[in-house]
Amino acid sequence: MKYTAARTHRAVRWLSTRVQESLEEAARRPDRGDISTTTVIIWVAAVTGAVLIAGTIAVVIAKYNGKLSGL
Repeated sequence: MKYTAARTHRAVRWLSTRVQESLEEAARRPDRGDISTTTVIIWVAAVTGAVLIAGTIAVVIAKYNGKLSGL
């Protein structure tokens, strides 16, 4: 029981130290890790385009499924 308490205390100390270091780093460099608006717009456009293309292919295959089976 004593060993588990010591390990838990050590883990809590490590975690709190790590969180404190991360907060200090974020205060020093507030732009760290920010995703630009342009990047988000490009990703949304790419995903939307891919979904539209896949949907169009699915609709065309469903519409002409009987005619394509003889190929």
